[in-house]
Amino acid sequence: MNRQTTKITPQEVERQRDFCHKLHERNAARPTPPLAFVDTYGCQQNEADSERLRGYLREMGYEFTDSEAEADLILINTCAIREHAEMRVLGNVGALVHTKRAKPNQLICVCGCMAQEPHRAQKIKESYRQVDLVFGPHALWRFPELLYRLVTRRGRIFDIADEPGSIAEGIPVVRQDKVKAWVSIMYGCNNFCTYCIVPYVRGRERSRQPEVILEEIRALAEEGYKDITLLGQNVNSYGKDLEKPMDFADLLKAASEIPGDFLLRFMTSHPKDASQKLFDTMASSPKIAPCFHLPFQAGSDRVLKAMNRVYDRAGYLDKVRRLRQAIPDVVITSDVIVGFPGETAGEFEQTMTLLDEVRFDALFTFIYSPRVGTPAAKMDDPVSKEEKAAWFQRLVERQDQISEEKHKAYIGKTVRCLVDGTDDKGLTARTPGNRLVRLTGDQALIGQFVNVKITGANKWSLSGELAE
Repeated sequence: MNRQTTKITPQEVERQRDFCHKLHERNAARPTPPLAFVDTYGCQQNEADSERLRGYLREMGYEFTDSEAEADLILINTCAIREHAEMRVLGNVGALVHTKRAKPNQLICVCGCMAQEPHRAQKIKESYRQVDLVFGPHALWRFPELLYRLVTRRGRIFDIADEPGSIAEGIPVVRQDKVKAWVSIMYGCNNFCTYCIVPYVRGRERSRQPEVILEEIRALAEEGYKDITLLGQNVNSYGKDLEKPMDFADLLKAASEIPGDFLLRFMTSHPKDASQKLFDTMASSPKIAPCFHLPFQAGSDRVLKAMNRVYDRAGYLDKVRRLRQAIPDVVITSDVIVGFPGETAGEFEQTMTLLDEVRFDALFTFIYSPRVGTPAAKMDDPVSKEEKAAWFQRLVERQDQISEEKHKAYIGKTVRCLVDGTDDKGLTARTPGNRLVRLTGDQALIGQFVNVKITGANKWSLSGELAE
């Protein structure tokens, strides 16, 4: 793979804006504005990428729809982290043969991490003839040029070359939310965990310049955003590639000093880079949310070594201890993989004991999914799917118990929460630790911080009422 970061010049980005303007002229000649449907799978980074793709589409003159049948252009931004996600995408792409048949001029584009995998791109080329354009994360900044080529020359386009990782500033953004915002601070990953496809599809770590990030956060605060999440495959390693090094703790501190009433969050962290300096920085500012997503993946040192996680169980537990010492009310969430190749029943029990020792607020749990091209995909994997499923069920049930116990401890407390939306049960809000709270009230409260007295809890959420 190519590991050299490319700096995209302002002139090159402006050239893409020129393609947007050319497409806008073509679309303006139509009787009605064309409609685009953007469908996003996977992580928050994919959501942030889709916001930029929507920004480009708006500059091209597209309006947006939630209907695949109505859309003149369908853009599917894909995830490759697990096989289930890829199968779901392929199933939905396959169903688009019907919308294309009803609307022959409809353009269907597939992008994102799955598109960057050569075997998946080849599968789309051979078996999904309704797809017109396929491009990976490296080519996202060139989407206008690719689309212009598609509509002016016709013929299918596949752009998944192993290009250097790049950073392109100045891409327009259309945000889906008026309360929460994503800010990518870096791209790519250098860790090469043996189970993970991310470094192969998103490239090496590359950090945005701090002044550009801080200006984006400042603008969001001025626009009234209340919940701003800093994104990266491993935010803790931010800044190592900058000419003038600046670590993540320093960036977070600078962001917290921007005027405005908002909370800062970040995703995601690797334990090897989670430092005492970062813990102390979080503790120093009320603007930095007291929550930390710290994936541990497995409780066995042998399995962690096989995963190439570069820390051991004792080191992980020590960081959790120091984090809670710095921030006593911190909410800690994590990821765990069940059934990594070669994991034994005894090693899985070590994961269960770690669960009880840490008592996470919530856990994102996965059964190991082989990824073509990763070292783990070639490892012996003797444990049956049925046994892994039984382990998984035990893990989920135990974490559900812990989550419910932790949530019940909120009952009777008054917590400052951000009202962020609605669902079929009423208003939804978030605690500083990002716990979901359900309450009743006027929709005019959306986007405001309010004091909520917690009156109920279950394993998924809290419920409450506005405090007087």
